[in-house]
Order: sequence, then C-alpha cells, then structure tokens
Amino acid sequence: MPRFEPFRGLRYDAARVDLSMVVAPPYDVIGPEERARLANRHSANAVRVELPEPDHRAGLDRYDSAAGQLEQWQEEGILVRDRSPALYAYRMVSPGGHATNGVIGALGIDDGSAEAILPHEQTLSRAKTDRLDLLTATRANLSPIWGLSLTAGLTDAFCRSDPPRAEAVDHGGVRHQLWVVEDPDVIGAVQRAVGASPVVVADGHHRYETARSYREGRAEDSSADLVMALIVELSEDQLEVGPIHRALSELPDGLDLVDACSSWFDLTRVGDFNERTTSALGESGALALLMASGTWLLSPKDGTLEAAGSELDSSMVALVMAELPDHELEYLHSWQEGVRAVADEKAQAVLLLRPVSVTQIAEWARDGRRMPPKTTYFHPKPATGMVFRTLGGEHER
Repeated sequence: MPRFEPFRGLRYDAARVDLSMVVAPPYDVIGPEERARLANRHSANAVRVELPEPDHRAGLDRYDSAAGQLEQWQEEGILVRDRSPALYAYRMVSPGGHATNGVIGALGIDDGSAEAILPHEQTLSRAKTDRLDLLTATRANLSPIWGLSLTAGLTDAFCRSDPPRAEAVDHGGVRHQLWVVEDPDVIGAVQRAVGASPVVVADGHHRYETARSYREGRAEDSSADLVMALIVELSEDQLEVGPIHRALSELPDGLDLVDACSSWFDLTRVGDFNERTTSALGESGALALLMASGTWLLSPKDGTLEAAGSELDSSMVALVMAELPDHELEYLHSWQEGVRAVADEKAQAVLLLRPVSVTQIAEWARDGRRMPPKTTYFHPKPATGMVFRTLGGEHER
C-alpha cells in the first residue's frame, strides 16, 4: 500500500516576503509572458527555480542557475527549513468559494510502493530530460504531484479549522492555505488513511516518472525513494474537474468538418457563431463543434461508444481526429479560450468536450484503466512555493 512520510519542508519566511508575491503555478501551465510577469513580481519568485533561465553573467545554464538561486535564498534566510518532519495540510479556495482540501507529504515511489500508485491518464510523449536535469541540479521537489486517494474519510484525518501557518492569493484569485502538521498522532492517522487504498496520479505524471528515473542508481539516498505529493480524497466534495477542449488548425482547404464528424456523431446546428450561442454551449457543458460558419451539438451515433472503447468524450472525439488529414491540435482548458481561438482565426474549429465525473474517475481507477490523454483538467492547481522538499537523508529526519 502507499507509503506516505513527513519531511522537513523548506518554506518562505513570511517575515521576509509576502507569500502572494513569490508563489507560482506549476511549470507546465506557464507561458512565456506569464513567466516574465512572475519573475518581475519578486526576485525570489518560485518561477525562477521552477522554470529557470540561464544566468549568462555567471556562466550558468538554466539548471545550475536554479540550484544557485535555491541555495542563495537559503543563505539569505528567505527560505527556512522547518525544525522537524511534518505533513502539510493544504487548502485551495476558488473565487467562487469551493474548497479543495489535501495534505502534502513524501509519497513512496520505490519498487515496493509503486504498485499502489495508479496512473490516471495515458501520457503524451514529451522530453522528460528537462525535469530530470532540474531535479538532478537542485536535488529538490519544487512542486508536488497531485494524487487522489480512494480512502473515504481521509479529509477528516488532517482538515484544520485554526488559522493557517501560511497563506497566499494567486493571480487568478485562488486562496492557498497551509498548515504545518507535526502532531505524531495526526501524522499516524493520515499515514494509515493514505496507506489503506491505492493513490491515483491525477496531475504530474511526468514529474512522477522523472522522480522514478532519478532514483535509479541512487540506492544510497533513501530520500530518492519518495516524491513530494499533494494527496486529496477522491470525492465530489473535494474536486473540481473540468474538460480539456480540442482546437484544430492547419486543416486543408475545402475539408467539410461537419461531414467528417458525421461518421461518428449526429450533428444538430444550433446557430451562428456569435456570443449568445457560444456562451450557451460553453456554460451548459455541451459536446459541441464551433466554427466561424456555425455551431453544432454532437450526439454519439449507435456503435460510437463501442468503437471508442469507452463513454468518454475524449475517446469518441479521437475517432474523428484519427480520420482527419494531417492537422495541428491544441488543448484548451476553457470554452472561452476556444471561442477566442475561432474568433481570432487561430483555430479553424474547436471541439468542446464535457467534463468527466468523479464517479467515472473512481471507476476507472478501481479497474486499473488509464483514461485517454488530456481527458481531465483538475483545478485549481497547487501553487509552487508553498513548500519545497529537498533531497538528502538529513532533511527527512
């Protein structure tokens, strides 16, 4: 069963910095403009180590630059290590008021533990050397992977009502709150709850795989057998799950996309491409096709679910895209982005998908099945900089 350990976290000193000025989103959702904005907010913003740039003046590549920054912030007292091993209760409160409660600790990734860690989605191939080079240089877990626990009632083991030890508000208005959990009884209760069921990797598959690669050949370093993880109970109360939409471009002139979709879907035209129609489709969470020439609702034909191998929109839409000529595909996290992409002629068409339910995620996890790539979007995202975990046995005790 999953192993979940406390660790001596490295955290920003609230007396030295405003935490809201130094936290950042995970690296894989930061674009160049956002990266520049964050780096300019504060000289110790976490983006400088999470998504580093080379220091040409010092002759350092981006990875050595990140390691140097991390060391410098510790020497200057901007980052301070907690006095004893702890777990970290963590709450994210969306602007709308929904709260996601989780607990950060070190999740076992050794051969004995890995069997209880279940992948949630198939991953798209991408170079993993970037994260591995960063981990090797910094010897630190800079942002947590996100795991979902199948243990009912896990939240009750750590959820706090007292004021948090640290608090930050990110650029999107999400409030991030952190509690340091040092009570051995509470730590033990959380460990037993996490250890009672498999953990499903919801976000951070590549960081998980990178951590597994890093531990190879480092048998002398027991801290490499663990990776920093935010564990959240797999329940409707705790999770906000959104869809990931598909934007299509570079399609050949003259291609009838409505006809292409009709192989697998019945299409109903609902109106022109205008604000009223697109807003209605987006806010209703419909399975739909948006193009400058109009908007359509999609309904699976008989046999589509069987051919796709599942009831998921991502599986069914993949049937259409597999039959299209060569094209460019972009993934979008909101229907508003899809509307803008079509309006600005950055996409010829956008397929709006419906969100997957928590019940579906749980069923697939219990069956040991992986959902297709880019099926779920868990939000809000844990902030980088609430706590760091450095590797090396002395930091675990």
